[in-house]
Parts: sequence; structure tokens; C-alpha cells
Amino acid sequence: MRNYIIGEDYEQWDIVTDGPLATLKINVEGVEVPKTRADCTAEDLKKWEKNEKAKKWLVCGLGLDEYSRIQSSTTAKQIWNTLQVAHEGTLQLKSLERIILEEDRVEKILTRVLPITWESKITAIQELKNIATLPLDESHCQ
Repeated sequence: MRNYIIGEDYEQWDIVTDGPLATLKINVEGVEVPKTRADCTAEDLKKWEKNEKAKKWLVCGLGLDEYSRIQSSTTAKQIWNTLQVAHEGTLQLKSLERIILEEDRVEKILTRVLPITWESKITAIQELKNIATLPLDESHCQ
């Protein structure tokens, strides 16, 4: 996803990682508040347009389950942050530039992904196998 967005428009990726650089103004009380559309400059509108394009590119790459996680997000940055949290350590979003230990990934699968009906099997695996050395792709139990 990162490479696709950068390939289309490098500034888009800045919007995804940094946000659309909120368009704020100082009101009469001296407090920063969001600008109304009438107060926005052409540059402000361009930032928000880039945010909407980045959101479109992020959303188009998602399935229904993923979409339900991000549907209330209003910025591309919020979408990206939500996806980072949801997929940290999985192969779906390898470009997150975080290294997750194999042990942590195995533990995540055993404790969060498998249904409760597998609880006895999960306990047996945890007791019989050394989770620190158990590869995620091991397909047999002994």
C-alpha cells in the first residue's frame, strides 16, 4: 500500500503518515478552531483533497472486515493508524517497518485468533512446545 501511494503521489504518503495538516484559524477569543469551507484557501482545500484521495486508496484495498474497523475514520492518518494496530506483526502489512518476534506472533495466533473451543488444544501446545522456538508455520503436533 505504501509503495502504491508513494508511486501515485509522494505528498499523499505524507498525508497518510502525518495527517492533512489541519486547517485551523484563530477565533475572536484567540483559540484555534477548524476553518469553515468559506475560510479555506486554495492550499487548504488541496490538502483536504489529497487526504480524501489517500483515504480512497486505503479503503479500496480493504475487505469488509477491514472496512468495519476504519469506517468511522475521518482522515487517511486515522485509517492507517487503525490498520497498523490491527495488523501489527502480520504479513498483510509488512511495510509497517516494525519487527515482531516469531514468539509474539505465535502467541497472538494461539490466544486471539483461534476460537474458544480450541482452548484445550492451545493449552496443550503451550505446555508441550517451547513457544520461543515454535515456528508459526509448523503444521503438525507431536
